[in-house]
Amino acid sequence: MSRRLYDYDEAAEELRVTKSWLQRHIKRLPHVDGLGGHVLFTDDHLDRILAAHCYEPEQHALSAVPGGGSHPLAELKPLPARSRRTG
Repeated sequence: MSRRLYDYDEAAEELRVTKSWLQRHIKRLPHVDGLGGHVLFTDDHLDRILAAHCYEPEQHALSAVPGGGSHPLAELKPLPARSRRTG
């Protein structure tokens, strides 16, 4: 078990979310509850919260090329430069 304990402010900073986001979702997040009435998080809790919110695209989303041609992203072209307005 991890020895480092984070309060709401520290955990929010580590996760790059707001303290209020943690407070709103606390019933669905792993945490330590009841130590002097404080909610605390361990490194393991933070890792599990991150893992639960990670998005992994399907393997074939980028590797499958219809018709066996080049990769679809290879056809992307940059957008034309925007004209600058003055005044």
